[in-house]
This record gives sequence, C-alpha cells and structure tokens, in this order.
Amino acid sequence: MTVKNDGGAAAQARLDLDAAAELEKKYDSEMQFRNLSGFAARLVPALLVALSIFHYYTAGFGILTEHWHKAIHVAAVLSLIFLMFPTRRNFGPLIGGIPLYDWAFALLVAAACLYLPIIFDELTFRIGMPNTADMVMGTIMVVLLLEATRRAMGWVLPAIVIVFILYGLYGNHLTGVLAHPGASWEGFISHVYLTQEGIFGIPVKVVATFVFHFVLFGVLATRMGLGQFFIDLASIAAGRYPGGPAKVAVVSSAMFGTISGSSIANTVTTGSLTIPAMKRIGYKPHFAGAVEAAASAGGQITPPIMGAAAFVMIEFLNIPLTTLLIAAAIPAFMHFWGVFVQVHFEAKRLGLRGMPEAEIPKLWPTIKNGWPTVIPLVLLVGVIVEGFTPYLAAFTGITACIVVGFLNPRNRLTLRDLWDAFDIGSRYALAVGAAAAAVGIVVGVVTLTGAGFRISFMVTQAAAQTAEFFRPIVEMLPTSMASMKGLTLFLTLVFVALVCIAMGCGIPTTALYIVLAAIAAPAVQQLGVPPLAAHLFILYYGILADLTPPVCVAAYAAAGIAGSNPFRTGITAFRLGLAKATVPFVFAYSPAMLIMVDGFTWGDFLFTTISCAIGVLVLGIGMTGFAFTHMGLGAQAILVISALLMISPNIPMTLTGAVLALPVFFLNWRKSKRNAPS
Repeated sequence: MTVKNDGGAAAQARLDLDAAAELEKKYDSEMQFRNLSGFAARLVPALLVALSIFHYYTAGFGILTEHWHKAIHVAAVLSLIFLMFPTRRNFGPLIGGIPLYDWAFALLVAAACLYLPIIFDELTFRIGMPNTADMVMGTIMVVLLLEATRRAMGWVLPAIVIVFILYGLYGNHLTGVLAHPGASWEGFISHVYLTQEGIFGIPVKVVATFVFHFVLFGVLATRMGLGQFFIDLASIAAGRYPGGPAKVAVVSSAMFGTISGSSIANTVTTGSLTIPAMKRIGYKPHFAGAVEAAASAGGQITPPIMGAAAFVMIEFLNIPLTTLLIAAAIPAFMHFWGVFVQVHFEAKRLGLRGMPEAEIPKLWPTIKNGWPTVIPLVLLVGVIVEGFTPYLAAFTGITACIVVGFLNPRNRLTLRDLWDAFDIGSRYALAVGAAAAAVGIVVGVVTLTGAGFRISFMVTQAAAQTAEFFRPIVEMLPTSMASMKGLTLFLTLVFVALVCIAMGCGIPTTALYIVLAAIAAPAVQQLGVPPLAAHLFILYYGILADLTPPVCVAAYAAAGIAGSNPFRTGITAFRLGLAKATVPFVFAYSPAMLIMVDGFTWGDFLFTTISCAIGVLVLGIGMTGFAFTHMGLGAQAILVISALLMISPNIPMTLTGAVLALPVFFLNWRKSKRNAPS
C-alpha cells in the first residue's frame, strides 16, 4: 500500500510501505520467514491475525488471568516460529511448505505452555518437587524454546542461555566468587518452568501485556499515514536549509521513533526517502546511510513507545510509564541534537544546498490533509498521562487508528489494510516474544544462584583495583575535579558499557537489557547511581550496538539502501551517534538530567542540560572539522577533548573545557575572515 498525502508536492515524498517491508525483511534476520503454500499459506496468516485480535481485545476488555494470558501468548508465539522460520534444510515430508517435524514441534511447545495453567492449582503443593509429567513438559519447553530462539534470531542468545544453564547446574565445580552449591535438573526445571521466576516471569509478562499492543499501534499508525505526515512536516521544517535531506532524516526519524521503537523499521521506512535525497544533493553514499542509521537508532529511546525494553524496565523498577517517558525525554533530545549538529556542519563543510523548493510540501495542505493521523497518538499519550495502564493506552490508540483510518477520505484504510496490519504486528512480536521467554531462563538462573550480586561484586572490584593504578594521578588533581570514588564509578561504567556493546552485537536490545539489568545494573547501583539512571545507561549502550561494527544492523540496512560499504557506514554512524555514547555518563553522574529522581533541583538540571548540549555541539564541530571554516587535526583534537570536559556535569571540568575551546573558535573565525573574498 502506498500512503498518499495530497499536501506533499513531490513524488519522492511518498512512502511505499510494502517496499519498506521488503527492505526490512532483507536486512532484519527476525523478519526472514519461510515461503508457505497450500492451506498453510492461509492458516498461518489467520493465526497471526487471530493473535493480534486476541491482544487487542484483552487490552480493551480485560486481560485474562495472568498465568493463562502468558501461556496463550507464549504458546502462540513459539508455535508460529516453528511454522514460519525455516531451518537450513528441510527433511522429510512437507505439508504446506512446512516439514512434518515442525508441525510436531509447534504442537509440542504449545502443549508445554498450556500445561502450566491447566495444572496451576496443583502447583502450590509441589513447587520444588516436580513429578514425571512436570519434568517431561519442562524439558520439552526448555529444549524447544532454545531452538525457536535460535531460528528467530541466531545462535548468540541461545548460546548465552546455555552457558547460564550449565552455570546453574554445575556451579559447584567452580572456585572463587562465582561458585555456588549447584542445582539438579529437577530443581532447575522446577525453578525456571513451574515458578514465575523463569520462562514465564516478568519479561514474558511485559511482552504479552504491553509490548505487543504498542507494536501493533505503531504498524497501524504508519499504515494510516502518520509516518508520512511526520516526514512531510520534517521536510517543511528543515528541508530548505543546507544539507536539507539529512536534516529531514534526523527530524523525521525523531518523530517516527515516537511510534516505531525499532531501529531497522525506522531506517528502512524513512530511509527509503531520505537516503536517495541526501545522495542527490551531494552527500557521499556512506554518509547518507550513516545519517539515517544514526537518527533511526534513536527510535528506541524516544518517548512514548521506546521499544519493548522500556516496558520491561518499568516492571523491573516498579515505576509508572510516565516517569520513564519524562526521564527519557532530555537524553533522547541530546542524541538527535548530536546527529543534527554533525549533519549541519558537514553540509557547511561540503557547501551543500537544501532541497529544491518543488520537493518541499506546502505547510497548509500538509496540515489540512494530515492532521487526522495525529489523533491516535494524541489520545494514546493522553491516556498515559492520565495515569491509566499502558495497554489501555495502546487499545485507545489502536482503536483510534482504525476509526480514523476508515473515516479519513485522504488516506482511507481498507479491510485488507487492517488485515495486513494485524498480520505484520504479530510478525514483529515473534522474535521479541521468544527472546523474552529465553532470557527468562537467564533471570531464573540468576535468582537461583545469586549470580547477579556475584558478578556485580567482580565488576566493582575490578574497577576499584584499576582505579588504584591511577591513584598518583588522581591525587595530583584538585579534589573538585577528581576523586577515587568518581574514578571507580567511571571505570565501572566503562566496563559495563563495553559489555553492553559486545553482547549487543548478537542479542536484540530487549533481551540484552533483561540480561544486563539482572547482572550489571546492581554493580552501577552499588556505587550510588539511582536505579533509573543505571537501567537507562544499560539500555542506551545496548542500543548503541545497532551502530557499532561489525554487526551494526541499522547501518547494514541503511547501507543497503545507499549502496555503500556497510562497515564504513557503521563507523560513520557511530561517529554521528557519539552523543548517545557520552550522554549516559552524564546522567549517571548527574541524574538531575532525568528529572524523575530523588533530590532533583532545577539548578542541577539546567546546568547539566545546558553544559551537555553545548558540549555535544562542540563535539560535533570537532568531529566534523568545520566551524567558520575548515580546521586542522590539532584543532579538532582540542575541541573533542574540551567537549568531553564540557559534557561532564562537574563545574571545574566544564569551565576548563570552555577555556580550551574558546581560543580554537576565535582562531578559526579569524582564519575564515582572512580567507573570505574581499
């Protein structure tokens, strides 16, 4: 379906959502499904639509009893994975393009899921003492869950889960801080399968009750024209200025991120328009792809959707969704500000123009034709602000999308469009559903063995020992600028950040966040960082892996559209997204940036936010190598160092950074005056 908006003046301003879906399927391993035939080609889409209808109905008219709701969700998700995700080669007879054994796996995993609510009343009397049926069903569940996760997202996450399983079973053979008494297979199955501490724990609860609904809302909102409206508004606001299409990419990705929450979906949807436009005005292909990838990676940190991990976070921290949305607003702005700054100065350095006037939509026709598409988003945010449950907010937004979509004459939805949206919404939820159940095993092992506290102790001890090495340097500095405690915190954050980036190369953001929230967040919190800041730190660095080679999935998708080298695109995207790498350190040291923390003061907030924004500006100039005119490598290095000092929420360090930066800007300005034509 092509979204039409009569307010847009150029053909390039039109999004073909089906083409975007094909691109996403090409670059996102979680969307690479098998080709179905015969009755399976009719049955599987019907099951997908039925799953969306189930979640839509329960969100508005009442969630089932929790153990039934979670069991039905996981049973449907895992069964559909076996029906839709192929193995490398098929063996044996096929039914509708699906091997007979995959039909059997789908039925077995569904039975293992639904077994629990059926015997739920009996579990009170045998937790810790599973019978033979419990053990058989639990073993089937664990094995098939690992296989479903492997099919949906590759080997990395299942391998990590297997390592944790082996640790839980054989930890008694270890020595040192990681040693524990170990567990039998019966004890392990009882804990991760029969209780709420494992497979059917918080991650599955969140995906089944929050995440699915917001994913469906995002798909419907895009289908009924909200994404196109955002792109048109971004073109009007930024298109005519130097490097216009790149600025449109940043602004539209920021707005589209409010309904998407997926780096790859954001990249292929907005990038199909912005990347060719950037190349037409003179940006190199790798830079055009990098701009879109860096901007799109902000979708998962942009309220109000923020991806699945945000909803897991509010359950872990037991906070209202509004608290998280307010806390995430300023850090999200800093990310897009950092990308925008580098885009602007790159355009000035290259002497690039804006978009031709003919390609920029007209303001009044755009608003006149597109304003109805904003109604669902406004209603969704309004319900959240009023304090209602997130799934009721999503239900309201979905209902509004359907009503507006069918009534809006400018871009009317059809029943086929609605069917496709419900189908796609379920497809998006399959991989994240499997990941949530799989990392539930990790969480179960952590609670069974106490591994979270053990690993946290190791991280903080390693940071403290490393800090001791630098004690002579720290003691030479004024106490207002450095302390051993501050250095220990800095090194702990660096260690955690590196682990996040490394693990994020093979694990989706939600799964990565859940794992590290259990084993890494306590290490950061032990050093005095508020829980909200610690968890956001982990989320930010997990998402950063979407831009970090060698995997950098968002950059790969953008490179495919741009026709550029993926590795070079990823390196450039990481450079453009440096604000996302620095801002988490800011709110870890000065949580006032998040607003919703104890001891918040407006003075701390204003100083932290303003100094960070100026520091991000200086960092962008330093990385681009252009202010008033071109600058040398020495000047760039000084600006980067001064920017890092200014970003720090420490007043003496901020002032030191400003003192370093001002002479560089003055000399660069004088140089531009000398080189200016008379």
